[in-house]
Amino acid sequence: MTKDAATLTTLKKRSDFILASKAKRKAVTGFILQARERAADELSDNQEQIRVGYTCSKKVGNAVMRNRAKRRLREIARAGLQQYGLAGWDYVLIGRNTVTGTRDFSKLEGDLAYALRKLHGGS
Repeated sequence: MTKDAATLTTLKKRSDFILASKAKRKAVTGFILQARERAADELSDNQEQIRVGYTCSKKVGNAVMRNRAKRRLREIARAGLQQYGLAGWDYVLIGRNTVTGTRDFSKLEGDLAYALRKLHGGS
């Protein structure tokens, strides 16, 4: 599942988040991962990109706790998606209540690797 030249870019449009919410998902202890393969017409100029978005609802906590959770999600995505993600896919990481901000960082990284293997049909 590794790639050579895939770059990570951030999802910014609400419509991209909505499309991802209707696609595959895998809930793990630390967060929820949604993944969607982009259509061929969406790939014209960015076929080597992995797009990723992050979100945390108010259930995660106050603004400080949500920001901490999103920082942790960004950091695991930076390394994990480069290694296990697929070019041409969109991923959305959703923080979970009281877990994302406090779970051991190495376990969060393991959660991401596990979720990506499951979503992409690996064992």
